[in-house]
Amino acid sequence: MTINEIFNSNNGFLSSKELTTRNQWYQLKKMIDTGMVVKLKSGLYCMQQFGITEQNKEVAQIIPSGVLCLFSAWQYFGLTIHNPFEYHIAINREKKIRIPSYPPIKIYRWSEKFYKLGIIETDSIKIYDIEKSVCDAVRFRNKVGMDIAIEVVRNYVRRRESRNFDKLAKYSRELRIEKIMQNFIMPML
Repeated sequence: MTINEIFNSNNGFLSSKELTTRNQWYQLKKMIDTGMVVKLKSGLYCMQQFGITEQNKEVAQIIPSGVLCLFSAWQYFGLTIHNPFEYHIAINREKKIRIPSYPPIKIYRWSEKFYKLGIIETDSIKIYDIEKSVCDAVRFRNKVGMDIAIEVVRNYVRRRESRNFDKLAKYSRELRIEKIMQNFIMPML
């Protein structure tokens, strides 16, 4: 089996466990050097030709009730330069799902209230709107890192034409982070 066939059978992903010959390793190194393949993490590689939007659509088909959140949503909206190596998907806490080995997916199980808030559908994928995504950065600031949360909020504030502070305040109240959000935003205005 050629390395391209392995990538195609795994929707653009490859695990080092699947490489059995020296020639396959050589081909992989060559593809990384030319920029055709990106190393996502130790032992996991992704082919560049499989665009982010196409991969998002595939993930949406794998988990139809899932919603792109956190790092995946921030990347989609251009709020962070951080490139996640796995897809971050929120699901209702009550749902039971099986996650395939490809593509790499991190599941977040949220209560009905937090799960349903701010879902939009764009490019045939469910994703949280930009204001909910900003709120999630502040809400999970201790888990994702304060530097990421500040980066997301700062990039949102800089979007003068597309920001909606009223909606952001509404979501902040519903997520019980209103004071914390104000502390993040006030120095940036």
